[in-house]
Amino acid sequence: MNEKQLERIRNGQGFIAALDQSGGSTPKALQQYGIEPSRYSGDEEMFAMVHAMRTRIIKSPAFNAEYILGAILFENTMDRKIDGLFTAEYLWEKKGIVPFLKVDKGLADKDGGVQLLKPMPDLDDLLRRAVARGVFGTKMRSVIYEANSDSIRKVVQQQFEIGKQIWAAGLVPIIEPEVDIHSADKSESERILKEEILGQLSALAPDVTVMLKLSIPSEDNLYRELMDEPHVARVVALSGGYEREEANERLARNHGLIASFSRALAEGLYDQQSDEQFNEVLADTIQSIYKASIT
Repeated sequence: MNEKQLERIRNGQGFIAALDQSGGSTPKALQQYGIEPSRYSGDEEMFAMVHAMRTRIIKSPAFNAEYILGAILFENTMDRKIDGLFTAEYLWEKKGIVPFLKVDKGLADKDGGVQLLKPMPDLDDLLRRAVARGVFGTKMRSVIYEANSDSIRKVVQQQFEIGKQIWAAGLVPIIEPEVDIHSADKSESERILKEEILGQLSALAPDVTVMLKLSIPSEDNLYRELMDEPHVARVVALSGGYEREEANERLARNHGLIASFSRALAEGLYDQQSDEQFNEVLADTIQSIYKASIT
């Protein structure tokens, strides 16, 4: 593990940029960026276009280590290059931004008010490749829709079980049990989730380090106790479908919680913009998310 990167994640100011839309969400991300499906044919052209979009974001002067601690990549992005360097290498060597990798294969069918992770039979191989590419950590997303204690326990147990496998491979796992922002009992789900996470953290070996990526809680500062837990390097928040302005407002009320936004980060960016327009919009977005993250 790169100790300099770990120190930056633990104590640096800024937020985590999520650039990890995968196969299923890539067409939507491109459409949001102003690229309709009629402009590409097949997965290879689609992934080439989304890599060009991400490259434009990463290479922008606005996308810099003064405001951004880390960036989460999709596997296809990890395997592609920017200016002759693999993307993770470029992020750290040229930008000073810590690279992470989305490792999950999507969600299982909804059962008991949650969606667990799909099986990841090739995870060990992916982790070896990630280490070789210069990746620091990983992330994997489950979703909670209902305040079902047994189901939430299953979500957290699965996340931590895989997290231990990731840590053993030399990477820091981001545990991401998202609570759906439209859940009728979101607050109760979050209280149950917090207790389950605390239970799993207390059972970890002393040397294990994890990060947590959670929905912005309905109860302000609910996750303060998680931030103070010795095993936790950082607690970050997903936007979860909130528009950027609302996400920033909610985030700013939770001291110590920093952003890890995806859709909200790319809001207002379009393929048709000039570089000047693109960089100006991205700079304004990054500044607003950064401000909310350091409150």
